[in-house]
Amino acid sequence: MLTDVTRRALEASAAWNAVSAAFGALGRAFICADANLRILHGSYILDEIFGPGAAAAIQGRLLEDVFGAGLFGATGTLRDALVAGERREGWRAHLTLGEGEPRLVALSAAPFPQNLETACDLGVRFIVVLRPAEQSDVTLGSPVTLGGLVARSPAMSRIFSLVQNLKHAEVTVLITGESGTGKELVARAIHDQSPRRAGPFVAVNCGALPVDLLESEMFGHARGAFTGAVRDRIGRFETASDGTLFLDEVGDLPLPVQVKLLRVLQGGTFERLGENQTRTSRARVIAATNVDVVRAVREGRFRDDLYYRLCVVPIEIPPLRERPEDVEPIVSMLLGRVGARHGRSVRMSPDALRALLEYDWPGNVRELENVLEYAVTVCRGQTILPEDLPVLAARHVAAPVVPGIGRTPGSVPARAGGETLDRLRETLEATHWRRAEAAHALGISRITLWRRMRDAGLLERQNDSTGD
Repeated sequence: MLTDVTRRALEASAAWNAVSAAFGALGRAFICADANLRILHGSYILDEIFGPGAAAAIQGRLLEDVFGAGLFGATGTLRDALVAGERREGWRAHLTLGEGEPRLVALSAAPFPQNLETACDLGVRFIVVLRPAEQSDVTLGSPVTLGGLVARSPAMSRIFSLVQNLKHAEVTVLITGESGTGKELVARAIHDQSPRRAGPFVAVNCGALPVDLLESEMFGHARGAFTGAVRDRIGRFETASDGTLFLDEVGDLPLPVQVKLLRVLQGGTFERLGENQTRTSRARVIAATNVDVVRAVREGRFRDDLYYRLCVVPIEIPPLRERPEDVEPIVSMLLGRVGARHGRSVRMSPDALRALLEYDWPGNVRELENVLEYAVTVCRGQTILPEDLPVLAARHVAAPVVPGIGRTPGSVPARAGGETLDRLRETLEATHWRRAEAAHALGISRITLWRRMRDAGLLERQNDSTGD
Protein backbone atom coordinates (compact mmCIF):
# COMPACT_ATOMS: atom_id res chain seq x y z
CA MET A 1 0.00 0.00 0.00
CA LEU A 2 1.34 3.42 -0.96
CA THR A 3 2.17 5.90 1.76
CA ASP A 4 0.92 9.49 1.58
CA VAL A 5 4.43 10.72 0.83
CA THR A 6 4.87 8.26 -2.01
CA ARG A 7 1.43 9.05 -3.39
CA ARG A 8 2.12 12.78 -3.39
CA ALA A 9 5.47 12.19 -5.07
CA LEU A 10 3.83 10.11 -7.81
CA GLU A 11 1.10 12.71 -8.28
CA ALA A 12 3.69 15.49 -8.52
CA SER A 13 5.71 13.49 -11.04
CA ALA A 14 2.61 12.79 -13.13
CA ALA A 15 1.65 16.46 -13.03
CA TRP A 16 5.17 17.48 -14.03
CA ASN A 17 5.19 15.07 -16.97
CA ALA A 18 1.73 16.19 -18.08
CA VAL A 19 2.68 19.88 -18.01
CA SER A 20 5.95 19.13 -19.82
CA ALA A 21 4.09 17.20 -22.50
CA ALA A 22 1.55 20.01 -22.92
CA PHE A 23 4.29 22.60 -23.41
CA GLY A 24 6.20 20.20 -25.64
CA ALA A 25 3.19 19.78 -27.92
CA LEU A 26 3.47 23.52 -28.60
CA GLY A 27 7.23 23.29 -29.19
CA ARG A 28 7.96 24.91 -25.83
CA ALA A 29 10.17 23.91 -22.95
CA PHE A 30 10.16 25.41 -19.47
CA ILE A 31 12.61 25.91 -16.64
CA CYS A 32 11.80 26.33 -12.95
CA ALA A 33 14.03 28.40 -10.66
CA ASP A 34 14.15 29.13 -6.96
CA ALA A 35 14.22 32.49 -5.18
CA ASN A 36 17.93 32.89 -6.01
CA LEU A 37 17.24 32.26 -9.72
CA ARG A 38 18.98 28.89 -9.51
CA ILE A 39 17.50 26.27 -11.79
CA LEU A 40 15.69 23.48 -9.95
CA HIS A 41 14.71 21.51 -13.04
CA GLY A 42 13.84 21.82 -16.71
CA SER A 43 11.23 19.95 -18.71
CA TYR A 44 12.36 16.84 -20.56
CA ILE A 45 11.41 18.59 -23.81
CA LEU A 46 14.75 20.43 -23.50
CA ASP A 47 16.44 17.16 -24.47
CA GLU A 48 14.30 16.86 -27.60
CA ILE A 49 14.85 20.48 -28.65
CA PHE A 50 18.48 21.06 -27.69
CA GLY A 51 19.88 17.54 -27.59
CA PRO A 52 20.19 14.69 -25.06
CA GLY A 53 21.30 15.76 -21.61
CA ALA A 54 20.18 19.40 -21.98
CA ALA A 55 17.76 19.27 -19.02
CA ALA A 56 20.35 17.67 -16.76
CA ALA A 57 23.07 20.11 -17.92
CA ILE A 58 21.23 23.18 -16.66
CA GLN A 59 20.02 21.76 -13.34
CA GLY A 60 21.62 23.59 -10.41
CA ARG A 61 22.99 26.41 -12.57
CA LEU A 62 21.98 30.05 -12.28
CA LEU A 63 19.76 31.56 -14.95
CA GLU A 64 22.50 34.15 -15.36
CA ASP A 65 24.98 31.45 -16.41
CA VAL A 66 22.58 29.91 -18.90
CA PHE A 67 21.04 33.02 -20.48
CA GLY A 68 23.57 35.75 -19.71
CA ALA A 69 24.01 38.52 -17.15
CA GLY A 70 22.21 41.04 -19.36
CA LEU A 71 18.91 39.35 -18.56
CA PHE A 72 19.36 37.60 -15.23
CA GLY A 73 22.50 39.13 -13.70
CA ALA A 74 22.56 41.42 -10.66
CA THR A 75 21.20 44.29 -12.78
CA GLY A 76 19.56 42.17 -15.46
CA THR A 77 16.41 43.40 -17.16
CA LEU A 78 14.33 40.28 -16.55
CA ARG A 79 15.71 39.71 -13.05
CA ASP A 80 14.48 43.14 -11.93
CA ALA A 81 11.05 42.47 -13.42
CA LEU A 82 10.72 39.06 -11.79
CA VAL A 83 11.77 40.32 -8.36
CA ALA A 84 9.19 43.09 -8.73
CA GLY A 85 6.52 40.44 -9.42
CA GLU A 86 6.17 41.28 -13.11
CA ARG A 87 5.94 39.07 -16.18
CA ARG A 88 8.05 39.64 -19.31
CA GLU A 89 7.28 38.10 -22.69
CA GLY A 90 8.86 37.94 -26.11
CA TRP A 91 12.56 38.33 -25.29
CA ARG A 92 15.37 36.59 -27.11
CA ALA A 93 18.68 35.39 -25.71
CA HIS A 94 21.45 32.91 -26.35
CA LEU A 95 21.16 29.69 -24.35
CA THR A 96 24.53 28.21 -23.39
CA LEU A 97 24.69 24.51 -22.46
CA GLY A 98 28.06 23.23 -21.33
CA GLU A 99 30.81 23.63 -23.93
CA GLY A 100 28.32 23.71 -26.79
CA GLU A 101 27.64 26.68 -28.99
CA PRO A 102 25.11 29.26 -27.79
CA ARG A 103 21.62 28.69 -29.22
CA LEU A 104 19.24 31.57 -29.93
CA VAL A 105 15.96 31.15 -28.08
CA ALA A 106 12.79 33.16 -27.57
CA LEU A 107 11.71 33.27 -23.95
CA SER A 108 9.18 34.60 -21.49
CA ALA A 109 9.59 34.71 -17.71
CA ALA A 110 7.18 35.14 -14.82
CA PRO A 111 6.92 34.72 -11.04
CA PHE A 112 5.36 31.39 -10.05
CA PRO A 113 2.15 31.61 -7.96
CA GLN A 114 2.83 30.84 -4.32
CA ASN A 115 -0.73 29.82 -3.38
CA LEU A 116 -0.59 26.49 -5.23
CA GLU A 117 -0.48 23.81 -2.56
CA THR A 118 -0.39 21.11 -5.24
CA ALA A 119 2.70 22.47 -6.98
CA CYS A 120 5.19 19.73 -7.86
CA ASP A 121 7.98 21.66 -6.10
CA LEU A 122 7.22 24.21 -3.40
CA GLY A 123 10.64 25.77 -3.90
CA VAL A 124 9.77 27.10 -7.35
CA ARG A 125 9.57 30.89 -7.43
CA PHE A 126 10.07 31.69 -11.13
CA ILE A 127 9.38 30.00 -14.44
CA VAL A 128 10.98 30.57 -17.84
CA VAL A 129 9.27 29.33 -21.01
CA LEU A 130 11.40 29.07 -24.15
CA ARG A 131 11.55 27.82 -27.71
CA PRO A 132 14.22 27.83 -30.42
CA ALA A 133 14.36 31.07 -32.42
CA GLU A 134 15.84 31.31 -35.88
CA GLN A 135 18.02 34.27 -36.81
CA SER A 136 15.28 35.36 -39.24
CA ASP A 137 12.69 35.24 -36.47
CA VAL A 138 12.80 38.99 -35.83
CA THR A 139 9.86 41.05 -34.60
CA LEU A 140 9.80 44.51 -33.14
CA GLY A 141 8.23 43.08 -30.00
CA SER A 142 11.13 40.74 -29.27
CA PRO A 143 14.23 42.34 -27.76
CA VAL A 144 17.38 40.26 -27.92
CA THR A 145 20.48 40.46 -25.75
CA LEU A 146 24.10 39.76 -26.59
CA GLY A 147 26.73 40.36 -23.94
CA GLY A 148 26.00 43.81 -22.53
CA LEU A 149 23.88 44.79 -25.53
CA VAL A 150 20.13 44.75 -25.96
CA ALA A 151 18.12 45.68 -29.04
CA ARG A 152 15.00 44.93 -31.03
CA SER A 153 15.75 46.79 -34.28
CA PRO A 154 16.45 44.79 -37.47
CA ALA A 155 19.73 46.70 -37.92
CA MET A 156 21.11 45.61 -34.55
CA SER A 157 19.70 42.10 -34.96
CA ARG A 158 21.78 41.78 -38.12
CA ILE A 159 24.86 42.85 -36.17
CA PHE A 160 24.10 40.29 -33.47
CA SER A 161 23.78 37.62 -36.17
CA LEU A 162 27.11 38.65 -37.68
CA VAL A 163 28.77 38.41 -34.26
CA GLN A 164 27.41 34.87 -33.94
CA ASN A 165 28.71 34.01 -37.41
CA LEU A 166 32.19 35.14 -36.35
CA LYS A 167 32.38 32.76 -33.40
CA HIS A 168 34.82 30.42 -35.17
CA ALA A 169 36.79 33.13 -36.96
CA GLU A 170 40.10 34.81 -36.09
CA VAL A 171 39.76 37.63 -38.64
CA THR A 172 40.37 41.29 -37.90
CA VAL A 173 37.21 43.38 -37.40
CA LEU A 174 36.74 47.12 -37.83
CA ILE A 175 33.78 48.57 -35.92
CA THR A 176 32.62 52.04 -36.91
CA GLY A 177 29.94 54.29 -35.48
CA GLU A 178 29.34 57.50 -33.61
CA SER A 179 30.64 58.00 -30.10
CA GLY A 180 28.46 56.30 -27.50
CA THR A 181 26.90 53.68 -29.78
CA GLY A 182 28.51 50.74 -27.98
CA LYS A 183 31.49 49.84 -30.15
CA GLU A 184 33.47 48.36 -27.25
CA LEU A 185 30.47 46.28 -26.17
CA VAL A 186 30.27 44.79 -29.65
CA ALA A 187 34.02 44.09 -29.54
CA ARG A 188 33.63 42.33 -26.18
CA ALA A 189 30.72 40.30 -27.52
CA ILE A 190 32.87 39.16 -30.47
CA HIS A 191 35.61 38.15 -28.04
CA ASP A 192 33.20 36.36 -25.70
CA GLN A 193 31.76 34.34 -28.61
CA SER A 194 35.17 33.47 -30.08
CA PRO A 195 37.56 30.57 -29.44
CA ARG A 196 39.69 33.12 -27.53
CA ARG A 197 37.04 33.78 -24.90
CA ALA A 198 39.19 32.13 -22.22
CA GLY A 199 41.99 34.62 -22.96
CA PRO A 200 42.20 38.29 -21.99
CA PHE A 201 40.31 41.16 -23.60
CA VAL A 202 42.77 44.06 -23.62
CA ALA A 203 41.68 47.57 -24.65
CA VAL A 204 43.81 50.54 -25.74
CA ASN A 205 42.44 54.02 -26.40
CA CYS A 206 44.55 55.14 -29.34
CA GLY A 207 43.35 58.73 -29.14
CA ALA A 208 44.10 59.36 -25.48
CA LEU A 209 47.93 59.18 -25.42
CA PRO A 210 50.81 61.01 -27.14
CA VAL A 211 52.90 59.09 -29.69
CA ASP A 212 55.74 57.96 -27.37
CA LEU A 213 53.44 56.78 -24.61
CA LEU A 214 51.10 55.14 -27.11
CA GLU A 215 53.96 53.13 -28.63
CA SER A 216 55.07 52.05 -25.16
CA GLU A 217 51.51 51.14 -24.25
CA MET A 218 51.04 49.00 -27.35
CA PHE A 219 54.48 47.46 -27.85
CA GLY A 220 56.21 47.86 -24.45
CA HIS A 221 59.62 49.36 -23.75
CA ALA A 222 63.06 48.42 -22.46
CA ARG A 223 64.65 49.93 -19.41
CA GLY A 224 66.21 53.29 -20.26
CA ALA A 225 64.26 53.68 -23.53
CA PHE A 226 63.19 57.14 -22.39
CA THR A 227 63.22 59.31 -19.28
CA GLY A 228 61.27 57.56 -16.57
CA ALA A 229 61.63 54.07 -18.10
CA VAL A 230 63.25 52.54 -15.00
CA ARG A 231 62.34 48.94 -15.86
CA ASP A 232 61.27 46.76 -18.77
CA ARG A 233 57.59 46.76 -19.53
CA ILE A 234 55.54 44.47 -21.73
CA GLY A 235 53.00 46.07 -24.07
CA ARG A 236 49.38 45.32 -24.77
CA PHE A 237 50.20 43.18 -27.81
CA GLU A 238 52.11 40.78 -25.55
CA THR A 239 49.47 40.91 -22.82
CA ALA A 240 46.74 40.04 -25.33
CA SER A 241 48.77 37.39 -27.12
CA ASP A 242 46.30 34.59 -26.36
CA GLY A 243 43.24 36.81 -26.41
CA THR A 244 41.87 39.89 -28.14
CA LEU A 245 43.40 43.35 -28.44
CA PHE A 246 40.81 46.09 -28.85
CA LEU A 247 42.19 49.24 -30.46
CA ASP A 248 39.65 51.95 -29.70
CA GLU A 249 39.67 55.19 -31.74
CA VAL A 250 42.16 53.65 -34.16
CA GLY A 251 41.37 56.44 -36.62
CA ASP A 252 43.36 58.82 -34.37
CA LEU A 253 46.59 56.80 -34.61
CA PRO A 254 49.62 58.90 -35.65
CA LEU A 255 51.21 57.79 -38.94
CA PRO A 256 54.44 56.47 -37.31
CA VAL A 257 52.42 54.15 -35.07
CA GLN A 258 50.29 53.09 -38.04
CA VAL A 259 53.44 51.74 -39.71
CA LYS A 260 54.30 49.61 -36.67
CA LEU A 261 50.74 48.40 -36.31
CA LEU A 262 50.69 47.34 -39.95
CA ARG A 263 53.83 45.28 -39.41
CA VAL A 264 52.25 43.41 -36.51
CA LEU A 265 49.11 42.71 -38.51
CA GLN A 266 51.11 41.46 -41.48
CA GLY A 267 53.69 39.32 -39.73
CA GLY A 268 52.83 39.23 -36.06
CA THR A 269 56.23 40.74 -35.11
CA PHE A 270 57.31 43.92 -33.33
CA GLU A 271 60.03 45.39 -31.11
CA ARG A 272 59.71 47.08 -27.77
CA LEU A 273 60.85 50.69 -27.62
CA GLY A 274 64.57 50.87 -26.95
CA GLU A 275 65.52 47.34 -28.01
CA ASN A 276 66.22 45.43 -31.23
CA GLN A 277 64.84 42.04 -30.22
CA THR A 278 62.01 40.90 -32.46
CA ARG A 279 59.00 39.61 -30.58
CA THR A 280 55.82 37.94 -31.73
CA SER A 281 52.18 38.38 -30.84
CA ARG A 282 49.26 36.05 -31.45
CA ALA A 283 46.67 38.63 -30.42
CA ARG A 284 43.48 38.89 -32.45
CA VAL A 285 42.86 42.55 -33.27
CA ILE A 286 39.49 44.29 -33.21
CA ALA A 287 39.56 48.00 -33.99
CA ALA A 288 36.97 50.73 -33.63
CA THR A 289 36.65 54.37 -34.62
CA ASN A 290 34.13 57.18 -34.97
CA VAL A 291 36.28 58.73 -37.71
CA ASP A 292 35.34 58.45 -41.38
CA VAL A 293 38.31 56.23 -42.20
CA VAL A 294 37.68 56.21 -45.95
CA ARG A 295 37.87 59.99 -45.97
CA ALA A 296 40.97 59.91 -43.78
CA VAL A 297 42.61 57.58 -46.32
CA ARG A 298 41.78 59.98 -49.16
CA GLU A 299 43.23 62.89 -47.18
CA GLY A 300 46.43 60.98 -46.35
CA ARG A 301 45.77 60.83 -42.61
CA PHE A 302 45.35 57.06 -42.55
CA ARG A 303 47.31 54.44 -44.48
CA ASP A 304 45.22 52.62 -47.06
CA ASP A 305 47.14 49.35 -46.56
CA LEU A 306 46.44 49.50 -42.83
CA TYR A 307 42.78 50.22 -43.50
CA TYR A 308 42.43 47.10 -45.66
CA ARG A 309 44.23 45.02 -43.03
CA LEU A 310 41.87 46.21 -40.31
CA CYS A 311 38.66 46.14 -42.32
CA VAL A 312 38.50 42.43 -43.11
CA VAL A 313 35.06 42.32 -41.51
CA PRO A 314 33.41 45.76 -41.22
CA ILE A 315 30.64 46.38 -38.69
CA GLU A 316 28.87 49.72 -38.72
CA ILE A 317 26.72 50.48 -35.68
CA PRO A 318 23.87 52.87 -36.53
CA PRO A 319 23.25 55.83 -34.20
CA LEU A 320 20.41 55.55 -31.73
CA ARG A 321 18.31 58.14 -33.59
CA GLU A 322 18.10 55.74 -36.55
CA ARG A 323 16.79 52.88 -34.42
CA PRO A 324 14.26 54.39 -31.98
CA GLU A 325 12.70 50.96 -31.43
CA ASP A 326 15.82 50.11 -29.38
CA VAL A 327 15.28 52.93 -26.88
CA GLU A 328 12.71 51.17 -24.72
CA PRO A 329 14.64 47.90 -24.15
CA ILE A 330 17.87 49.86 -23.59
CA VAL A 331 16.09 52.02 -21.01
CA SER A 332 14.89 48.89 -19.22
CA MET A 333 18.40 47.48 -19.12
CA LEU A 334 20.06 50.73 -18.05
CA LEU A 335 17.49 51.45 -15.36
CA GLY A 336 18.41 48.18 -13.70
CA ARG A 337 22.10 49.04 -13.88
CA VAL A 338 21.72 52.64 -12.70
CA GLY A 339 19.19 51.70 -10.03
CA ALA A 340 21.59 49.10 -8.63
CA ARG A 341 24.30 51.74 -8.27
CA HIS A 342 21.89 53.92 -6.30
CA GLY A 343 20.35 51.06 -4.35
CA ARG A 344 16.92 51.81 -5.81
CA SER A 345 14.33 50.11 -7.99
CA VAL A 346 12.57 52.61 -10.24
CA ARG A 347 10.49 52.49 -13.38
CA MET A 348 9.70 54.87 -16.21
CA SER A 349 6.28 56.48 -16.53
CA PRO A 350 4.63 56.28 -19.98
CA ASP A 351 4.95 60.05 -20.46
CA ALA A 352 8.64 60.03 -19.53
CA LEU A 353 9.31 57.12 -21.88
CA ARG A 354 7.42 58.91 -24.65
CA ALA A 355 9.63 61.93 -24.08
CA LEU A 356 12.77 59.80 -24.40
CA LEU A 357 11.45 58.34 -27.64
CA GLU A 358 11.03 61.82 -29.11
CA TYR A 359 14.64 62.85 -28.51
CA ASP A 360 17.37 62.43 -31.16
CA TRP A 361 20.17 61.28 -28.79
CA PRO A 362 23.25 62.93 -30.32
CA GLY A 363 25.32 61.26 -27.59
CA ASN A 364 23.66 57.89 -28.28
CA VAL A 365 23.48 55.22 -25.56
CA ARG A 366 26.14 56.90 -23.41
CA GLU A 367 24.00 60.04 -23.22
CA LEU A 368 20.91 57.97 -22.49
CA GLU A 369 22.65 56.35 -19.53
CA ASN A 370 23.70 59.77 -18.21
CA VAL A 371 20.11 60.99 -18.51
CA LEU A 372 18.82 58.01 -16.54
CA GLU A 373 21.54 58.53 -13.93
CA TYR A 374 20.25 62.09 -13.49
CA ALA A 375 16.62 60.99 -13.41
CA VAL A 376 17.21 58.27 -10.79
CA THR A 377 19.11 60.79 -8.67
CA VAL A 378 16.37 63.45 -8.64
CA CYS A 379 13.34 61.15 -8.72
CA ARG A 380 11.61 61.18 -5.32
CA GLY A 381 9.31 58.22 -5.84
CA GLN A 382 9.66 54.91 -7.62
CA THR A 383 8.41 56.21 -10.96
CA ILE A 384 10.40 58.60 -13.16
CA LEU A 385 8.19 61.42 -14.42
CA PRO A 386 8.88 63.88 -17.28
CA GLU A 387 9.87 66.57 -14.78
CA ASP A 388 12.62 64.27 -13.49
CA LEU A 389 14.38 64.34 -16.88
CA PRO A 390 17.09 66.91 -17.63
CA VAL A 391 16.69 69.63 -20.24
CA LEU A 392 18.39 67.59 -22.94
CA ALA A 393 18.11 70.05 -25.81
CA ALA A 394 20.36 72.43 -23.88
CA ARG A 395 23.18 69.94 -24.38
CA HIS A 396 23.29 70.74 -28.08
CA VAL A 397 25.91 73.20 -29.26
CA ALA A 398 23.55 74.77 -31.76
CA ALA A 399 21.47 77.72 -30.58
CA PRO A 400 18.83 78.92 -29.99
CA VAL A 401 17.58 76.14 -27.76
CA VAL A 402 14.06 75.08 -26.89
CA PRO A 403 13.74 73.32 -23.51
CA GLY A 404 14.13 69.65 -24.19
CA ILE A 405 12.31 66.47 -23.53
CA GLY A 406 12.25 66.99 -19.79
CA ARG A 407 11.50 70.08 -17.72
CA THR A 408 13.07 71.43 -14.62
CA PRO A 409 10.51 72.36 -11.97
CA GLY A 410 8.79 75.60 -12.86
CA SER A 411 9.81 75.62 -16.52
CA VAL A 412 7.27 76.31 -19.27
CA PRO A 413 6.15 73.34 -21.42
CA ALA A 414 6.85 73.69 -25.13
CA ARG A 415 3.17 73.93 -25.99
CA ALA A 416 2.34 76.51 -23.34
CA GLY A 417 3.54 79.60 -25.19
CA GLY A 418 5.58 82.37 -23.53
CA GLU A 419 9.34 82.44 -23.89
CA THR A 420 9.46 78.91 -25.34
CA LEU A 421 6.96 79.81 -28.06
CA ASP A 422 8.94 82.95 -28.86
CA ARG A 423 12.12 80.91 -29.30
CA LEU A 424 10.29 78.46 -31.52
CA ARG A 425 8.92 81.24 -33.72
CA GLU A 426 12.26 83.07 -33.86
CA THR A 427 14.08 79.92 -34.92
CA LEU A 428 11.54 79.17 -37.64
CA GLU A 429 11.80 82.70 -38.98
CA ALA A 430 15.60 82.63 -38.84
CA THR A 431 15.62 79.43 -40.92
CA HIS A 432 12.92 80.76 -43.31
CA TRP A 433 10.50 78.17 -41.92
CA ARG A 434 12.55 75.26 -43.20
CA ARG A 435 11.66 72.60 -40.70
CA ALA A 436 14.75 70.44 -41.18
CA GLU A 437 17.06 73.37 -40.43
CA ALA A 438 14.91 74.59 -37.55
CA ALA A 439 14.81 71.15 -35.95
CA HIS A 440 18.60 70.90 -36.17
CA ALA A 441 19.04 74.34 -34.60
CA LEU A 442 16.64 73.48 -31.78
CA GLY A 443 18.21 70.08 -31.17
CA ILE A 444 14.98 68.14 -31.68
CA SER A 445 13.61 65.76 -34.30
CA ARG A 446 11.44 67.01 -37.15
CA ILE A 447 8.52 65.03 -35.76
CA THR A 448 8.87 66.79 -32.40
CA LEU A 449 9.12 70.15 -34.19
CA TRP A 450 5.98 69.39 -36.18
CA ARG A 451 4.09 68.55 -32.99
CA ARG A 452 5.21 71.76 -31.30
CA MET A 453 4.25 73.78 -34.36
CA ARG A 454 0.86 72.08 -34.41
CA ASP A 455 0.26 72.70 -30.69
CA ALA A 456 1.31 76.33 -31.09
CA GLY A 457 -0.90 76.85 -34.14
CA LEU A 458 2.10 77.55 -36.38
CA LEU A 459 1.56 74.94 -39.07
CA GLU A 460 -0.47 77.34 -41.16
CA ARG A 461 2.47 79.71 -41.14
CA GLN A 462 4.56 77.12 -43.01
CA ASN A 463 5.19 78.80 -46.33
CA ASP A 464 8.23 76.90 -47.61
CA SER A 465 7.29 73.62 -49.24
CA THR A 466 10.94 72.54 -49.33
CA GLY A 467 11.44 72.92 -45.62
CA ASP A 468 10.24 69.46 -44.80
